[in-house]
Amino acid sequence: MEKVVTFGEIMLRLGAPDYLRLIQTDRFELNYAGAEANVAVSLANYGVETDYVTCLPDNPVAERCIMNLRSHNVGVDHILRSGKRMGILFLETGSNARPSKVYYDREGSAIAMIKDGSIDWREILRDATWFHWSGITPAISENAARECLKAVQTANELGVIVSCDLNYRSNLWGYGKKASEVMPEIVSGSDVILGNEEDCEKVFGIRPLDFDVVQTGGHIDQKSFISVCQQMMARFPRCKKMVLTLRGAINANHNTWCSVLYNGQEFIESTCYEITHIVDRVGGGDSFMGGLIFGLLHYKDDAKALEFATAASCLKHTIKGDFNLVTISEVEKLVEGNASGRVER
Repeated sequence: MEKVVTFGEIMLRLGAPDYLRLIQTDRFELNYAGAEANVAVSLANYGVETDYVTCLPDNPVAERCIMNLRSHNVGVDHILRSGKRMGILFLETGSNARPSKVYYDREGSAIAMIKDGSIDWREILRDATWFHWSGITPAISENAARECLKAVQTANELGVIVSCDLNYRSNLWGYGKKASEVMPEIVSGSDVILGNEEDCEKVFGIRPLDFDVVQTGGHIDQKSFISVCQQMMARFPRCKKMVLTLRGAINANHNTWCSVLYNGQEFIESTCYEITHIVDRVGGGDSFMGGLIFGLLHYKDDAKALEFATAASCLKHTIKGDFNLVTISEVEKLVEGNASGRVER
């Protein structure tokens, strides 16, 4: 049986309800948010054994978070109880021409203060099939970056598949080092690399030829990104599959959504979805990563894995909160073309 281990920070997510701005609201919708936790929840929901590794303080707020993860069948036995606080994410959901905005309050969080040697990666990964990390973790602090590198190196030594979501967040790199200085060494240990239409350019200076990722007009030419995949695989020879999610933003409620995968031989393009009336797009990339890992573990065909991941993420846009609470059957129905949304009785 497969087992996937993920490592990163989970935060308290406080969202202003009903499209209110943060300066308007006097109450918040409470959820939890964290890229690697989101991936673990997706996989656990598909029946995959997961183990989520993080640091949380020993207080009731963190305890409720652990209870929530456990309720989704995510393994929590290796969560380290240390530090004084959880990070907080404040979310303002946009509408039409007004974009959604995320504000972080995570400086000095438990995982940012993690001490060397706190986590026994060899023990945690000894029976794992797959290890997943994202570029958010090494952005949090130098301590977190070192721990992430140790985890990847241990996974490499043990023959565990490693995946990375580049997840570039410019506002997080604040401890004196740039992503371009820290990320290459960690990414070099990854077998599967995921990015979006801008990550590779922002972190590594690798961009599509003759294509402006900002001025998309809401539609993205998937073929424009084969050069990005080829350049990334040339720079990181260990990488066996380079994957990109491509979002065309027409407005805050209406996006196009597709993806591409390059395995060194084939350049595979997914179905392109037109997503209107978006409920919540935060966590969309993580839901794709969860679907991709599941697909690569359970389908022999890379194209099927890519379609599963893209459809899973499309459905996530209809669900409040960071976690993608859809079933395999629901994803497969969308892959097969059933997007009617008719009531099922």
